Amino acid sequence: MDEKTISQAVIGRLPRYYRYLGDLKDSGIERISSQDLSKLMKVTASQIRQDFNNFGGFGQQGYGYNVDYLYNEIAKILGLHNKHNLVIVGAGNLGQALANYMNFERRGFIVKGIFDINPNLIGKTLRQIPVQPMENLEEFIKSNNIDIAVLTIPKDGAVKTAEILVKCNIKAIWNFAHVDLNVPDDIVVENVHLSDSLMKLSYGLGQRENK
Repeated sequence: MDEKTISQAVIGRLPRYYRYLGDLKDSGIERISSQDLSKLMKVTASQIRQDFNNFGGFGQQGYGYNVDYLYNEIAKILGLHNKHNLVIVGAGNLGQALANYMNFERRGFIVKGIFDINPNLIGKTLRQIPVQPMENLEEFIKSNNIDIAVLTIPKDGAVKTAEILVKCNIKAIWNFAHVDLNVPDDIVVENVHLSDSLMKLSYGLGQRENK
């Protein structure tokens, strides 16, 4: 199947399906219908069936979905059966929080290195990983088969760091810096602009108060 035909809206819903199915699996539930999954997720049963049909369907009429099978199939679609090595650039509060997030390993994302320009942070150990100076970044990426760089630094530093990452042939960037990066099309970039999310929340509050 040509994955380019799958809409970004569908792809954006897959992690949520995966999370809910994981909870069902942990609860010992073996089967679930699209209607029952719809009630849990507040997504229409029709939408669920349409989303899954993009990848072959996975269910049988009158039988529903096998939770364990569907959970594992979505994991494959999301590439979670692979291991991905990553580095975190920025060892401030956000970088430290991400470094200490245990679910990364459960999902196959392995933190290999942490980097910063602050001399007060260099040498500090996070999850048994020492913070290294930025001048070590390029060689570290090349020597450790790094797939993903996580940027938790100010936007000026992020732009300069992105240039280094491009030279290192990095495959993907998870960008928390408040700037849109200009990188080649073959580098996958996922932007997480926290202030944008907060402004959406503010808009939602305003809409509620105006009702």
